[in-house]
Amino acid sequence: MAPGLAVNGGMTQTPPQAPPRSTVLSEMREIAVTLVAALILATALRILLFQPFTIPSSSMEPGLVTGDYIVVSKYAYGWSTASLPFSPPMTPGRVMEREPRRGDVVVFRLPRDPKQTWIKRVVGLPGDTVQVRGGMVFVNGDAVRQTRLNVVADHDAPQRWVQQVRETLAYGRTYVTYDGGPDLPGDDTPLRRVPSGQYLMMGDNRDNSLDSRWPPEVGVGLLPAENIMGRAEIVLASWKPGAGLFKPWTWLNLQWDRFLVRIR
Repeated sequence: MAPGLAVNGGMTQTPPQAPPRSTVLSEMREIAVTLVAALILATALRILLFQPFTIPSSSMEPGLVTGDYIVVSKYAYGWSTASLPFSPPMTPGRVMEREPRRGDVVVFRLPRDPKQTWIKRVVGLPGDTVQVRGGMVFVNGDAVRQTRLNVVADHDAPQRWVQQVRETLAYGRTYVTYDGGPDLPGDDTPLRRVPSGQYLMMGDNRDNSLDSRWPPEVGVGLLPAENIMGRAEIVLASWKPGAGLFKPWTWLNLQWDRFLVRIR
């Protein structure tokens, strides 16, 4: 038998030849270019259009709970340096700026530490006066209408009982908040005027939220417009506490009633 040949059923076959080195390098180059292009496209979409976030705390209960995986519209209010990855320093101004509406749920970079992203509801717009008295919010002297609903167990802390309160804004937008009881910190605040280019933010879990009722060293303080990243739109899915990307056995620990929940 001649070296380099194989016999199969009496016929000789030539072994397959390795592809030329130039062809292999060309294919590797095409794969690399495709991956880089996909990465650039994904980054552009993340900066300009939509970005996912996971809710890490219960400050926006009952509308948002710990473990919710949400989508944020990056184009809703225009773009600023807050839209960019890697937490760059905030600079004044926004491109194609559109003002949030009172009641919008907004994701933003925390003024004292832009590496942190927080989520709260817009309560005060530039020029508004805002005050909380006895747990009731007053905007420009008018009380936000409240309707007391059921007393329920806190979603993330079932041992805590809270009053559900439906708030209705003057233009008809409505959402449900949690009230932990009377005479708690944050239930009474001084009258405050919101300066131009800033917003007053509050969490829906009113007695478990560090927000604009607290000074910036503790909570949010007043939020500069350039720190806004986008408007929270929808809950895609939600995982129970303890689930994680690097814990495959927890991937199906879902809160099944929270698929595709619109954020109000």
